[in-house]
Formats: sequence, structure tokens, C-alpha cells
Amino acid sequence: MPKSLWYLLVALTIQITGASFLWPLNSLIIHQELGKSLTVAGFILFLHSGTGVIGNILGGRFYDRIGAYRTILGGLSIAVVATFILANSYHSIIGYTLCLMGIGLGSGIVFPAMYALAGSVWPEGGRKPFNNMYVAQNLGVALGTACIGLIATLPLYAVFYANALMYTVVIIFVAITFRKLSVKNEAVSPVGLTEVPLKAKNKPTILALTLVLVSFFICWLAYTQWQANVSVHTQNIGLSLRDYSLFWTVNGLLIVLAQPILSIFIKKWVNSLKRQMFVGILLFFVSYAILAHVEFFSGFMVAMIILTIGEMFFWPVVPTIAHQLAPKGKEGAYQGIVNSVSTSGKMIGPLIGGLLVDLYSFQIMIYVLLVFIIIAQVTAMLYDKPLRKAKNNEELNKKSMKGA
Repeated sequence: MPKSLWYLLVALTIQITGASFLWPLNSLIIHQELGKSLTVAGFILFLHSGTGVIGNILGGRFYDRIGAYRTILGGLSIAVVATFILANSYHSIIGYTLCLMGIGLGSGIVFPAMYALAGSVWPEGGRKPFNNMYVAQNLGVALGTACIGLIATLPLYAVFYANALMYTVVIIFVAITFRKLSVKNEAVSPVGLTEVPLKAKNKPTILALTLVLVSFFICWLAYTQWQANVSVHTQNIGLSLRDYSLFWTVNGLLIVLAQPILSIFIKKWVNSLKRQMFVGILLFFVSYAILAHVEFFSGFMVAMIILTIGEMFFWPVVPTIAHQLAPKGKEGAYQGIVNSVSTSGKMIGPLIGGLLVDLYSFQIMIYVLLVFIIIAQVTAMLYDKPLRKAKNNEELNKKSMKGA
């Protein structure tokens, strides 16, 4: 693995560790500390993610135009300013909302640039650079959420200052180490998509990516309920904040520690990206089917473990496919699209989930999500159809030209 990628992984881990001090608590803070309904909490998270979508699109375009270094530093600068302001204005619902939007914008700019850079510094790595980024991201989640139980015993402002401090550390690290990152631009054959043409025509390529992104969006819409409504639901049935933070600690540690086993499993039995998507989405369905009926800590933990294994299969596949389908010079834009879709799921998920819980019940929300997950499985399984059709048409055209 290139040294340049190690710098990326360290920076991402630090950033996510700091962010993980705050994001699991957002709904609880808005609902319990600021006295707002779950629907209002969902709307505020909607705005936070909305600015993240804008940041994702801008970050991808900035990467292609001005490079990774300036794009990442610019995004982190916005996030650092927003986190320090938040530490002093969290008691106001307006201040809280505006600062979350600032953090969303800054972080949104950073992520597509980091993912595009990961693919560029190790182009021959196929899925590996994106999988390593995914592992680093979840190591940060594990470290950050493991600290929540301790931080939650301190005054609330300590959470916000801890978040701001971590963003400050990461921007200093990036400023020192990222300036001279080596980037490789040579073309490589895609891993896991050898059965379809990399240089597919524009229309089938876009259609294939769109089908994958529909599945990606739906699964993020479901996944984000753990960060928004499951947190409140567990509190309502008597689980402690320490119990809830443990779910995320196990999530992050499992992702980091189970990678060797997962790699062997993928190489032997699930060696295509399409199969990895199928297994991942299937495990999402099983996890939420369990979540609809549990009321005890052990049941929630089983659902989280199954969900974690599902995301380990599915999440790294999407940026890998996007990188392989991206035209040269558009890698940042394609990663920006991928990140904007995941952020859109995070944006709409809490809002839809909060409305369903407020109007009906937690169980009804889960049943609706199960229907959505079935749709996600269908679109994922159809994603390579336009690419295969384009390849077949190309072969027929070649044969007809030879016959002529």
C-alpha cells in the first residue's frame, strides 16, 4: 500500500473520530436538551445533510479543477470554524442548526476529494484503497463512539470542544503531509468488472451507475435511522446512552478486526462486486427485520452486528464502481456524486423516519424500510444490464463490419 494512502487514512480516522463525538448525539441533544420534536430534529439533520450534498458536489468539482490539497484544506477550514462557533452557541436552536450546516458543508467538500485521491494514489488497487478508506472511517467511528460514554458525563460544551479540537488536529496534519502526495494517473483494468467494458458509452455507463446509486441511497436512508430514531427509541425503552454508544463501538471494531476474514470470504465465494452488493443488501434486510421486533439490548446488538457485516460488503463497492466507470479527469466529480447520494440518504432518512415515528410508530417505520430495501436489491441486481447490452451491441457492430 502506498505511503500516500497511509496519510489519507490517518487524516480520515482523526476527522471521523472527532465527528463521532457529536453525530450520534445530535437527535438526543435537539430532542432532550433543546426540547424539540423528532420531526424537528429530523428537519435539522435534513438541513445538515443538505449542505453536505452541496459540499460533495463542490468538493468533487474542486478536486478536478484545483487538486486535492487545496480542496481538502478549504473544506476543513470551513468545518473548523463551524465547530468552534457551535461550542459557544449550542444552546440556541438557530445557532445549532446553522453550525451543523457549516460542518456539513465543510465535511462534504472533504470526502469526495479524499476518496478520489485514494483511487488516484493507488489506481492498481481496485477495491482495496476504497475498502481501506472505509475501514479507517469506521475505526474513527469506533474510537469516537467509545468515548461518548465518558464525554457524556462531562458538561455538554466539552463534547463540542472535543469535536472542534479533533478538526483542528486534522487540518494541521493535512497541511503538513498532503502537499507532496504522489498521484498515479496510469489507466488500469478494473477489478470485479472484467465482464463489462470499462470504456462503455456514456448513456449505459450513467444508467448503470444510477441503478447502483438508487440502491446506495435507499440503504443509507435505512442506515441513518440508527443515528436518528433508533437512538431515541432505545432511550424510550430504558437503554442507557452508554448502551447505545456500545452498538457503534462494536460496529467500528467489527469492521476493523473482521477485515481479514471478510477478504478471504470475498476471494473464495463472493468475488464479484455484484455478488457483494447482493449479500450486503440481503443482510440489511435481515437486520431490519430483527430490529422491528426487539426490545432488549441483546436483540439490538444482534441487529447491529448483522447490519455491520452487510455494510462491510456493500459500502466499499459503490465508490469502486464509480471510480472504474469515471472518465479520465472526472474521478473527483464521480466520487462527488457518490458522496452526495449517500449524504442525501442521511439527509432524507431522519426526516422520513421522524415523521413515520411521530405519525405511526417505530415498528411501522421499520416495515416501510423493509419494502425500500427490497427495491434496493432489485436495482442493484440490474445495474450491469445496460453495460452488458452496450457490450453486446458493440460486438454485433464489429461482426457486421467484418461481414461487410
